[in-house]
Amino acid sequence: MTTTEKTTKKAAGKGSSTKAGAGVERLRIRVRAYEHKLLDMSVKQIIDTAFRFEAEVRGPVPLPTEIKKYTVNRSTFVHKDAREQFEMRVHKRLIEILHPTPKVIEALTNISLPAGVSIDVKMV
Repeated sequence: MTTTEKTTKKAAGKGSSTKAGAGVERLRIRVRAYEHKLLDMSVKQIIDTAFRFEAEVRGPVPLPTEIKKYTVNRSTFVHKDAREQFEMRVHKRLIEILHPTPKVIEALTNISLPAGVSIDVKMV
């Protein structure tokens, strides 16, 4: 048996046994909102739902706030020196749920969150 055959058998054995039997190991939830108070209420609601079904939760981890700044002329054409500046802040949090059961996943899909809060759920 050559060394390439040995490495191929090892690689084939590792990938198939861990991924096929395990299923979903964790849910990674990214929550985004313009208002931080609304975001914190939504995160608390998600964590309470996960704890109700006895899931192990990591987070919420605050991610960097995304700031978009816009500069606009106050008047038209001539008055270049008069400008206004606006900014939009997008606050973000990360929550991980380890080894979720189907009941936890179903409860999180049926959860009702306020308008202005967006969620990205990734199964890792």
